[in-house]
This record gives sequence, structure tokens and C-alpha cells, in this order.
Amino acid sequence: MNFDRIDLKILDILQRDATVPVARIAEQVGLSQTPCWKRIQKHQEYGVIRARVALLDPEVFGLNLTAFVMVEAVEHTADWRTDFLAAVEALEPIRDIHRLAGSHDFMLRVVVADMLAFDAFYETLTSRIRLRSVSSVFALEQVKSSTAIPITGLI
Repeated sequence: MNFDRIDLKILDILQRDATVPVARIAEQVGLSQTPCWKRIQKHQEYGVIRARVALLDPEVFGLNLTAFVMVEAVEHTADWRTDFLAAVEALEPIRDIHRLAGSHDFMLRVVVADMLAFDAFYETLTSRIRLRSVSSVFALEQVKSSTAIPITGLI
């Protein structure tokens, strides 16, 4: 899909705040409301805009511990990967799953209340799927976080 300067501006506005009214977006990009809305709809239809969500503060809900869990596969087969992905998809504390190149095969971002909850998560994970190794690091502080992808340089 090709994006012109206006598309990129619209998408950048929406990824930073999906509640901005179409009228304001149209004004900021130099379009009238209807063509602006049609572009937004087109991006939704093509899956460029995957979802519009509210970002919640985990600490408000007592979810104060973020762990990054590195996993090394016990074997590198399609069956193991399918089983692994099924096992981790079912675990609610896992927020992100990344397949890696290097010494580990996957990295999971896990959000839980505390170390006791993490231990329970760890026990569940390791009981559901055979793993060669698991190592975890714990975030002390979130210094920067963004859900926006860096498209402003493309404009």
C-alpha cells in the first residue's frame, strides 16, 4: 500500500490519540471532513489501523511488576513452536511475544502484581511446555514507553 504525506499525517495523529475528532484531523492535514474520514476507513479496511484502544495504567490495578522472560526452545521444530505458541497465548500475564535471533528463541513481556504472582506464572509456563532454558529480568522503572511507530520521519 502506498501512503502519501496526508495519509502519514492522519495515521500519526491517530496512533498518538485515537480520540481526536475527524474534523480536527481534517483541519490539521488540510482536508475536508469527508475525504479525511474516507482515508481513515480505507486504512481500517486494509488493516493499517489494527485497533483503537484505551491504554490503561497497570499500577492502578496493582500490576506493579514487569518481567522480560527469555526462552530457549528445547527443539526447533514446527510442532514444538505450535505447542509453545498455544501454551503462551493462553497465559493472561503475557502481554507481548517476540521471536528472536541469537541465544534465545523468544522474549515474553509479562505483567503481574508482584514476585509471588510471577512465581505462579513461571510455574504455569514451565509446566505447560518443555523449555531448554528460561531467564528473566525485571524492570525497575519504565523510563519510556510508546505505542506509536516512528512514521513521522517518513512525512
